[in-house]
Amino acid sequence: MKWYKIFVTRNPAEASIVQGMLAENQIPVQALNKQDSSYLNFGEIEIYVPLHLKETAKQLVEKSLLN
Repeated sequence: MKWYKIFVTRNPAEASIVQGMLAENQIPVQALNKQDSSYLNFGEIEIYVPLHLKETAKQLVEKSLLN
């Protein structure tokens, strides 16, 4: 299965909210945490969804960030 990077943030809480919202909508989610464990302001958390669900996931993320 090919994965598409749908969202990137440095805020773990924001990543968790997006991940949870996608999962609630039956969209499989993979999170890749590239943050340094000692210095959380270095690195990012990337959220991936299956490529075939990219458009649906994009719309959900955009809608959730506007609220």
